[in-house]
Amino acid sequence: LVRFRQNRPELRASLQTCGRIEYKSFFFLLLSSVCLPQVLCVQIKCFHEIIMIGYSVYHSYHLPWFRTLSWYFLLCVNYFFYGETVTDYFFTLVQREEPLRILSKYHRFISFALYLTGFCMFVLSLVKKHYRLQFYMFGWTHVTLLIVVTQSHLIIHNLFEGMIWFIVPISCVICNDIMAYMFGFFFGRTPLIKLSPKKTWEGFIGGFFSTVVFGILLSYVMSGYRFFVCPVEFNNDSNSFTVDCEPSELFQLQDYGLPPVLQSITGWTTVKLYPFQIHSIALSAFASIMGPFGGFFASGFKRAFKIKDFANTIPGHGGIMDRFDCQYLMATFVNVYIASFIRGPNPSKVIQQLLALRLDQQLHIFNSLKAHLTEKGLLPALEEAA
Repeated sequence: LVRFRQNRPELRASLQTCGRIEYKSFFFLLLSSVCLPQVLCVQIKCFHEIIMIGYSVYHSYHLPWFRTLSWYFLLCVNYFFYGETVTDYFFTLVQREEPLRILSKYHRFISFALYLTGFCMFVLSLVKKHYRLQFYMFGWTHVTLLIVVTQSHLIIHNLFEGMIWFIVPISCVICNDIMAYMFGFFFGRTPLIKLSPKKTWEGFIGGFFSTVVFGILLSYVMSGYRFFVCPVEFNNDSNSFTVDCEPSELFQLQDYGLPPVLQSITGWTTVKLYPFQIHSIALSAFASIMGPFGGFFASGFKRAFKIKDFANTIPGHGGIMDRFDCQYLMATFVNVYIASFIRGPNPSKVIQQLLALRLDQQLHIFNSLKAHLTEKGLLPALEEAA
């Protein structure tokens, strides 16, 4: 039966198409990881596709300034998020340039003033008999900003933590999509969810185990290269961005003891793994279990408006949002995971902030820190030093 199905021309065509689309998404995302403006381009296109759905449904009402205000709010939110990111990660560079320092100091006030301007423009655009619809579209714009722009901002943060935090999650989503399709095609019998009748439990389970194995193997390969594991930092001496560091314990091989059952099967008592491989299991599990719900959510949204795809950007395959629905949800999880279980205090960032203080404030912190270290016994007491 399997041999018969493999010889079917429609199967070969489907697998080839699936592979082409998934790897197009992969290389597009990979290119975005080294060029932040391209991440912004993906975000803008996804925002455009969702906004145009609302506009196409209600364009006959001739709502004033709807598209203009939508793009204006996109500009405001991007200014806020990108400004916060630049200030957070490249504080030294910002403080060195006077115009950037001023913009950084008053960044949140400027962002609020820009948003407030758009808010007033919306109020002035209200038209009698269309109040409810205009407020509906106002909410439509803000929910779209929440879904697209906020999660794009989290992608940028993941990139700055290291390429591995970007490539492994998106690769797991792609692997799960392909393997769930293959297992579902060959062995699928039990429907998974009514919203997507073609999805089966067999494909869901097969995709899960395949993705976990794939994530562990890919993590092992990438953990050995500094280019992938080191965070992006600004080197003040070379006046450039660098991706070079001493890998943390997360990316250093360690010995892990095997359970007695596996010891009896393999004959090994320990196995060498990168700690990141353990974390990759959580990433793979989320990509396999919760990731598809991003696609289900998008499917429900399209059914609500009786459309097949978000757009026709990729002829025959829909829009950019059709390709990135699961990726956005995955990126949010990765950011939350890093903040909850991985990231700790960053000494370099603390020092950068201390150097931005006045000299008397720096001296006060120095004396407080010296007293604290002396109390802990890490520095000799004043009498002993004398």
